[in-house]
Amino acid sequence: MAKTERILVTGATGNVGRHVVRRLLEEGRPVRVLTRDPARAVFPEGVEVVTGDLADPESVRPALAGAGAVFLLWPTLRADHAADRTVPLLAEGGRRVVYLSARGVPDTGSGEEAEGVMASHQMIERLLRESGADWTFVRPGGFAANVAPWFEELRDTGEVAIAHPGLTRALIHEADIAEVAVRALVEDGHSGAAYEITGPEALTQEEQARAIAETLGVPVRIRILTEEEAVERMVAAGYPRELSESILAGQAAMLTNPDTPTPVFEQVVGRKARDFRSWAADRARAPQPR
Repeated sequence: MAKTERILVTGATGNVGRHVVRRLLEEGRPVRVLTRDPARAVFPEGVEVVTGDLADPESVRPALAGAGAVFLLWPTLRADHAADRTVPLLAEGGRRVVYLSARGVPDTGSGEEAEGVMASHQMIERLLRESGADWTFVRPGGFAANVAPWFEELRDTGEVAIAHPGLTRALIHEADIAEVAVRALVEDGHSGAAYEITGPEALTQEEQARAIAETLGVPVRIRILTEEEAVERMVAAGYPRELSESILAGQAAMLTNPDTPTPVFEQVVGRKARDFRSWAADRARAPQPR
């Protein structure tokens, strides 16, 4: 796409979206962000801010004027009722759309029907495939940012409370997820790709907690939660119950099917992904919003 064409970024205040914005600006690309509440959002200088909500397709239309590409972070479950109207709008004219999906989403036509959050991702992927968009799916495994609350837990209580300490994940730095998305937004050659990306090493949740404690220079105790307790903690933190239950069920299933690293990040970007301890050090130096 032409370097002068605007790139629309949704979810620009989130863990991945803010890095997408930063990297696009570093690339010298004109950036426009879509936000439901511009009064509460702070963006770097030079970013164009447009009010809109993916759950309301007509509110999105003005943000697409002159945009050659879209980074799509879909508000899973909250906006699913509008997907069949919003996704075709984003794709109009064969626009380039890079969708932040998830590792393990069954491919359209595979005959496998996903459930919960994965069903939402599968639906958006299907709609994009059918839309005529120049699409790329970025399918990260576990986000390292998902364990960021452990920093506060360790500082406040000296312990980390988790349901599955033996759960193994190859967690990925949110800036590395953004790096793959930006490559797909600004470079040719990524059309029709579904990139399953991970961090370079698989660690148990107990090992992750101990790595964060080492970064902070504090001891750590591991307190094991029941799944019901873990769901209630997520709900109390603001997650929808359905989403919380889906996440915990997925984690339980992975106990017998451990996460494994993929080489895809290095193939796309040309360097190794940052390891978990690098992420922990970055988070400790510059804590970010959850």
